[in-house]
Amino acid sequence: MRILHLLNHTTQSNGHVHAAVDLACEQSRLGHIVAVASGGGDFDALLARNGVKVFTIDHRRKGATLLRSAWALRRLVGTFSADIVHAHMMTSAVLAWPICKLAGIPLVATVHNEFEKSAVLMGLGTRVIAVSAAVGISMRRRGIPAAKLRVILNGTIGSARLANREITPIALASPSLLFVGGLHPRKGLADLFAAFDLVHRRHPRARLHIVGDGPFAQIYRDMVAGLSCREAVRFEGSKVDPFPWMRGADIFVLPSHADPAPLVLPEAREAGCAIVATHIDGIPELLEGGEAGVLVPARDPDALATALSELIATPDAISHWRERSQYRIEHLKIARVARETLDLYDEAILQLGRRAGSALPHTN
Repeated sequence: MRILHLLNHTTQSNGHVHAAVDLACEQSRLGHIVAVASGGGDFDALLARNGVKVFTIDHRRKGATLLRSAWALRRLVGTFSADIVHAHMMTSAVLAWPICKLAGIPLVATVHNEFEKSAVLMGLGTRVIAVSAAVGISMRRRGIPAAKLRVILNGTIGSARLANREITPIALASPSLLFVGGLHPRKGLADLFAAFDLVHRRHPRARLHIVGDGPFAQIYRDMVAGLSCREAVRFEGSKVDPFPWMRGADIFVLPSHADPAPLVLPEAREAGCAIVATHIDGIPELLEGGEAGVLVPARDPDALATALSELIATPDAISHWRERSQYRIEHLKIARVARETLDLYDEAILQLGRRAGSALPHTN
């Protein structure tokens, strides 16, 4: 099958880029002819090394730029002879929709961030992938027909992006808590700091490590500076690969207010962390409904503090949840994601009554 993925960029910055890159590389490994068209970025070299063709399509939202990009995309769909166009961002879906309609090619759109208002435009796809059941429910409420929607839960374990990674744990003094993610209110960091202030009073040896960066970094530093636990919180900055930090931590904490299906959880589970996370959006699905990690209510620092304190007070509990992190972990492998996505492509092609291999005629 000839598969063309579209996304705004391939910069190492957020989960939906990582998910798209992982999928493209795995599809190529399985023997499909795969291309990625985007504004370019950090992962272009990785894609090329894994046999994925890389093309540049400018996704900047400017009138003249988008007109040129639409024409360039029309030519690319023809010259590449795409069987499927798979859009991972709203701009990509809007650019591709008329071209796919004209060519009779299925457009598949993945909703990575359903909390964005523009996510409803992903309904332009012949098929729409929700990265968790929670996202699927949300998109149906927003008017996407159930007949179009399919849930393919995020998973990243075994991806080319994570191959040959450093696995030596960072040496962290126990008991150590770790957060990895963007420093943004959606991630619930204010709740984590309030909870850790309570935890630290009960367990003065506890340390909290924050790996990541973002627009609210200084605000959070200032927030922590006013807490009694300030000397026990370490802002470690952004890391190219946080996996060694996960390997070294006792407890991984994700206190999100909104998180459709965060890829950081499969990575934390692969690292063997004991996990405490909020019961919100797709998080319970990635933790097997609480079988692979402790779930607490979102926006509840007291409940979060209680869960963390109970784990720290009982080392055997940390060991127990480390073991539980491996429960059904094979379900979070990229191989499963790729297989389910390819099945969806076949379904979309069958719906349009097309044979793989037909596409727009080549244009010069």
